[in-house]
Amino acid sequence: MAKSNHSSVTEFILLGLTDKPQLQAILFGVFLVIYLVTALGNLGLIVLIQISPSLQTPMYFFLCHLAFVDFYGTSSITPNTLVNFLREIKSMHFYACATQVCCFIMFSVWELFLLSVMAYDRYVAICNPLLYVVLMPRKLCIQMVSSIYIYGITVGVVQVVATFHMSFCDSNMVNQFYCDDVPLIALACSDTHVKELMLLIIAGFNMLFSLIIVLISYVFILFAILKIHSAEGRHKAFSTCASHLFSITIYYGTLIFMYLQPKSSHSLDKDKFASVFYAVVIPLLNPLIYSLRNQEVKNSLKRIIEKLYHNN
Repeated sequence: MAKSNHSSVTEFILLGLTDKPQLQAILFGVFLVIYLVTALGNLGLIVLIQISPSLQTPMYFFLCHLAFVDFYGTSSITPNTLVNFLREIKSMHFYACATQVCCFIMFSVWELFLLSVMAYDRYVAICNPLLYVVLMPRKLCIQMVSSIYIYGITVGVVQVVATFHMSFCDSNMVNQFYCDDVPLIALACSDTHVKELMLLIIAGFNMLFSLIIVLISYVFILFAILKIHSAEGRHKAFSTCASHLFSITIYYGTLIFMYLQPKSSHSLDKDKFASVFYAVVIPLLNPLIYSLRNQEVKNSLKRIIEKLYHNN
């Protein structure tokens, strides 16, 4: 990562969520509990899917990768945030900040497109159940996930290079609890129009394209469900989509709140607290949603616990 010749900043100071020591101690405890539960939930879900024969389907293959992305995303932010709660000066080296920005952008892109691919998977499963295995072979699933990872890495690298080639010379105070693109752009003392345009186009394309896939998939799913004559059949079809729909609603709802506010009411302070939900809480909710609302996951966990109990 090459810095601009005009940049005099070698580290950034994160303003964090609060400057009150009492609140920082409380937030440290809350964030620690959330992170431990998130790590346990996501890693546990990955292990459960890998060792359960009944969960070896495309749906759970994508869910396994979603759990990995959630664990990766929160791990790129929360541990450093926990350390900063205990520090008086929350400094971060220039290159460490760049790395965190890149990691967070990759996490955001991966999450968006994994949710959209999971929507397409539900469309195939409900609208073409007899051809599901043929239309969603494992090779295709691996190719889709690999493409998402490669695209996310590419976007992350391109965006972070554009951000850290700007000059930072007036201030190094980042109004966020982690290194993020938007508050960093606000600090730049060089021209930011190209970077802002890149951010708008790439982020807009990612959100719009992934959302279109989700909406089209669920429109076809809705029509297919309405054609089912039995109430039990409709309920079963809806239940297979319920967890995914809940995750999508929470994720896109947070994104819309963060990025589609009127400019007059937009502020970095609001973004800061929305980011807590986006980067810390959502990775916690996904494994809970897919485990508590999914009967197959609960049955697989029950069988494994019973097997371990009988072996002992």
